[in-house]
Amino acid sequence: MKQVWIPRAGAPEVLDVREAPDPVPAAGEVRVAVEAAGINFADIAARLGNYPDAPPFPFVPGYEVAGRIDAVGEGVPAERVGEEVFVMTRFGGYSSIVCAPQESAFRRPAGMSAAIGAALPVNYLTAWMMLRVMGRVAAGDRVFIHSAAGGVGLASIDLCRAAGAEIWGSAGKGKHAVLAERGVHHLLDSHVDEWPTEKMDLVLDPIGGPSWAKGLAGLRAGGRLVAFGLSSGSTGSSPSKWTQLKAAMGIPWLASNPVALINANKGVLGVNMGHLWNEADRVLAWTAELVAMWEAGHLRPHVHATFPFAQASEAHALIHRRENIGKVLLTP
Repeated sequence: MKQVWIPRAGAPEVLDVREAPDPVPAAGEVRVAVEAAGINFADIAARLGNYPDAPPFPFVPGYEVAGRIDAVGEGVPAERVGEEVFVMTRFGGYSSIVCAPQESAFRRPAGMSAAIGAALPVNYLTAWMMLRVMGRVAAGDRVFIHSAAGGVGLASIDLCRAAGAEIWGSAGKGKHAVLAERGVHHLLDSHVDEWPTEKMDLVLDPIGGPSWAKGLAGLRAGGRLVAFGLSSGSTGSSPSKWTQLKAAMGIPWLASNPVALINANKGVLGVNMGHLWNEADRVLAWTAELVAMWEAGHLRPHVHATFPFAQASEAHALIHRRENIGKVLLTP
């Protein structure tokens, strides 16, 4: 099989395509011939050495794939061979073949392509956790979505629209037409750090640092800041300890302590889908609800570009330049 490895921290060019023996599914596992693998910002941060959950170098990144089951391990029904699925992986997704527990291989419904299957799990489960499980978005809520044109941003727009929320979205002006078509009511220019002039009920922020401080200050009573990343510590294409330090120094440590939040009647929530592996039953139930919403036409995962494994560095560089609208995928 083919795999894309991160041998060491560095710029996108460090990504290395290697050959490895095909894996054999263990008891309770399925083996999936991968047709598409999703790229997430966690992969970018991991390549820069900024992602605490990443394995030691060298390793194969990747949290989600879609393809077809081509073999099963002991205890798995043989009729699953040939089933079209998408799978969440804990690293290792940049591979042409993956093995995973059978329960994590979710059958793709009729009409769902491998590309859409690979674009849905991480982005939409993150949005679901932020908006439905923790943020409790409701009709009429004012929601401010940072990085609104990214994969999680578009997923959040879909869920906010379905809930009847009023949406503010931040992105470069070149992406505003797409955001308006997706349902954003108020468009903000991220290139000049434009913010809502009204107080928000929910702020979804993957940026961190000073952005969290502004978001917390911009909430009205009962408002919630949902932090789901620290991209301000990974702004360059190469590792930078100074960039990480600046992001950490900008975090509103004092304003987000419990006493300050009590007095402000505000909340700070955190979401990291990579830490929900022990909640498999809940994650699978949420996934089933998302698939049902996709079948009903409420969710529209968007694939910006697809790159072969040999061009994985170009895919990472595209995301670094913040050029993508929606998901970027790899194909073996």
